[in-house]
Amino acid sequence: MENHHASSSLTLPSDLIRNDLEIAPITVISMDGFHRYQDDMLAHRTVRDGREISLAEIKGAPETFDLPGLARRIRQVARGEECGWPEYNRLLHNPVENAITVRGKIVLLEGNYLLLDRDGWRDLAGYADYTIRIAADEQMLKRRLVERKISSGTKPQAALHFVEFSDLANVRECLKYTREADLNLTLDEQGVYHDFQKSW
Repeated sequence: MENHHASSSLTLPSDLIRNDLEIAPITVISMDGFHRYQDDMLAHRTVRDGREISLAEIKGAPETFDLPGLARRIRQVARGEECGWPEYNRLLHNPVENAITVRGKIVLLEGNYLLLDRDGWRDLAGYADYTIRIAADEQMLKRRLVERKISSGTKPQAALHFVEFSDLANVRECLKYTREADLNLTLDEQGVYHDFQKSW
């Protein structure tokens, strides 16, 4: 997707939050707060590339999230109930429960797997009034993921190993198995959104 030919860039809800004073208040939340706790992931095993490993070694994969907990909280939000929402703390490497209070008529929820076409995950989209899918080139995402790991203090070689072993598998899962949304976009190297064009 490195060569886009869309005729125009598009405005996303985050731009509306900054620019449109007439719109109702928007609560922005993420599914990242539903990472399973580090101790829990260290205690549970899975198999990757024929090798048994702890879930912590593939942190960020779909199976390292508390999907039932996420689904329960999404249902609360969809019913219009005020509720607490967890946030992921990168210093603690764990969620912080009820870090945000979700209220109001407009809630924007973001996350890699909210449109994943897998058992359990595919049910989540039914609670949304409107969905947006954003895709990007795999190599661009790889560079950004490695840079993010390095910026958090990981040595470059270790950062590259983790991204190639864990993060890229998640990237490919999203690129291949994310369902179509109401609005489908691609993100280019300059951070501009375009009409969706699949070229991989």
